[in-house]
Amino acid sequence: MMVADDVRLTLDHCVKCNVCNTFCPVSNVTPLFPGPKYVGPQAERFRLGEVSPDASLDYCSGCGICTLVCPQGVRIAEINTKARAAMVGGKISLRNRVLARPATLGRLAQPIAPLANLALRLRPLRWLLDVVLGVHRAAPLPAFSSASFQGWARRHTPPVQAKRTVVYFHGCSTNYYEPRLGRAAVAVLERNGCRVIIPPQGCCGLPLQSNGDFTGARRYARDLVAQLLPYAAQGLNIVTTSTSCSLMLKREYREILGLDSPDVRRVSERTYDICEYLHDLHDQGELDAGFAPLGITVAYHAPCQQRGHGIGKPALDLLALVPGLRVIEMDADCCGTAGTYGYKREKYAIAMAVGERLFRDIHAAGADLSVCDSETCRWQIVHGSGRPSVHPVSVLAQAYGWSP
Repeated sequence: MMVADDVRLTLDHCVKCNVCNTFCPVSNVTPLFPGPKYVGPQAERFRLGEVSPDASLDYCSGCGICTLVCPQGVRIAEINTKARAAMVGGKISLRNRVLARPATLGRLAQPIAPLANLALRLRPLRWLLDVVLGVHRAAPLPAFSSASFQGWARRHTPPVQAKRTVVYFHGCSTNYYEPRLGRAAVAVLERNGCRVIIPPQGCCGLPLQSNGDFTGARRYARDLVAQLLPYAAQGLNIVTTSTSCSLMLKREYREILGLDSPDVRRVSERTYDICEYLHDLHDQGELDAGFAPLGITVAYHAPCQQRGHGIGKPALDLLALVPGLRVIEMDADCCGTAGTYGYKREKYAIAMAVGERLFRDIHAAGADLSVCDSETCRWQIVHGSGRPSVHPVSVLAQAYGWSP
């Protein structure tokens, strides 16, 4: 299992084959980013611990495709992420500090969610956010929920009998923006004999890490590990619906943030993407396959971070179990948003250009809706294609007959 220091050591495996540049969605649509090979292994050889003088590094979206396609196993995306943090040097702009704290934004907006959502639809305010903060006026900012998922969880009565117990790490987006997804996930898990524990939990720190604030990200990471460790220590599995957050728990705390303690490893080894977990139940013959027919067509997009798990595409196999459901897999690599990347004024057009092929393919598929494992990707898909987008578990819940 790779530790943090090994990431930089992999740069010497680079043979300059340009595969990463060929697949990079950003460098293919803008000259502002010369490609992952240039700002990654090639530039890293000359940094020697010093700050990179080349600001083009900041145009790397962090999608991770370069790492996935590298035939030599060079951890290009991870090298670039650490280099960006060194370049930023802890001096995070106000905009990036705001965007990197979705839990704080959610808590502040929840009591006035209808008013906040209305305000964010007003062109004068979006223009002001664009000019003053640098948040693009057309970026697909998510709508705040009036009620948190944690609030629902405190009122929820679990089943009396259960075959197994799992811990649900829902992440900031489910708690403050998509509580319906959390309820659907709990319904699917309970349908499959699970008692679902939903502990209090904070942000995983990914937005802070992506914006170069490793100090803040490590603080969030330590807090989250402390919240989840008691359950992992009991041998309980931790199931997540945010593929980006779960990647942090699985490996990025160790590989990028350098938090390679026994406690972090214990939590990491117990963390599962929800589709990965349900797929394992199916392989063991324990998944409830009593799905009702759904006579609809869906377009499935596997987001970049999901592919980074190295688990294949379990959502596709699960959706194939639903009678009457027609699933069309999209082969576009990236939607472009990459977390907070596509919200930024100087990067919004790049994000939309990256996602253009995916948006076009979803339209061409004639799908009733799109299905994607990542929340920010779903918001970007809705924005770019005009079609609704849901998590795979929401489709499974519907096929089980669940309604919120």
